[in-house]
Amino acid sequence: MNQSNPSYRGIIVWLMIVCALIILMVVVGGITRLTDSGLSMVDWRPIMGVIPPLTEADWLKTFAMYQQYPEYLELNRGMSLEDFKSIFYWEYGHRLLGRVLGLVYLIPFLVFWVRQRLDKPLLKKLGFAFFLGALQGLMGWYMVMSGLVDEPRVSHYRLAAHLGLALGILAYLFWVAMDLVERDKANKPLKPDCPGMRKLALFTTLLLSLQIMFGAFTAGLHAGWGYNTFPTMNGEWIAAAVGELSPFWLNLFESTASIQFMHRLLGTLLLVSVCILWLGIFTRPVADGQKVGLHLLLASVIVQYALGVYILVNVVPLVGASLHQAVACLVLLAAIYVNFQFRKPAPDLYPPESKCAGG
Repeated sequence: MNQSNPSYRGIIVWLMIVCALIILMVVVGGITRLTDSGLSMVDWRPIMGVIPPLTEADWLKTFAMYQQYPEYLELNRGMSLEDFKSIFYWEYGHRLLGRVLGLVYLIPFLVFWVRQRLDKPLLKKLGFAFFLGALQGLMGWYMVMSGLVDEPRVSHYRLAAHLGLALGILAYLFWVAMDLVERDKANKPLKPDCPGMRKLALFTTLLLSLQIMFGAFTAGLHAGWGYNTFPTMNGEWIAAAVGELSPFWLNLFESTASIQFMHRLLGTLLLVSVCILWLGIFTRPVADGQKVGLHLLLASVIVQYALGVYILVNVVPLVGASLHQAVACLVLLAAIYVNFQFRKPAPDLYPPESKCAGG
């Protein structure tokens, strides 16, 4: 790090912009999924693919390529060119946004590196994030490939991996940015060490990760288009179809009824866990930053739960489902922020503090 200019402010702003673009990328990816647009581009051209069809001849050629694959042959036979354009542009926009995101990350990264604004540990962290971003691009194409072979739908396993990696990158960069914010402060805030709250925050985040995975399974298998009542599943607390596959463990990965039930159950458990975590404000001497994080987490989870119920009973409307995905990103960021605030105080940042009463 250049000692004459030790502030990380520029780097922090850059990372926050990247995080915002990742959230936008997730939302556009969700819309692409909801509009069944993801298989409209049947080739992968990382460089030349930035240019869409420009002439009528280009469009006809692109459409002819699409007509050779299962989605057209089995589901969209007879589709007009105009209808094809409407789904093509969603997938094209998603891929274009991915390229923009890559440039927004890479160019400032190189500038900060050349100007010696990145110390060695930070350079490694940001270099690793770039590697994850490149891997995400490959994962996206690997996911699309699953729908271009035999069945006209992408693998929900690959969809979950694609979404999980995107959110993992988001969480990772947000943590790095928060660490830089903390290091940029002239006066480090005093925070009590609360191991009990820290463990519960970690447990809640793991629960959230499971919920996100089952959310991806729900989207990938269109499991939200059935049992569109709440709190029961068409009058039953546990639908008869839940657990009907054999062996039993297969229900967690292949049964639409079981996956929707798990998504409901995990959402409720997550809400309860967050409420318990939030109540710690009244029993432990938590710091201001910790209180803010817990308030944000509780508020975002309540909104997300309400959105989940809304899109379920309204059979997955596009706008509501898109908001549901956007708020999921905010819930994740709030959870990461809470974990950051309750992390074990580092000796180089904080003086020793007594533990919270009751952990």
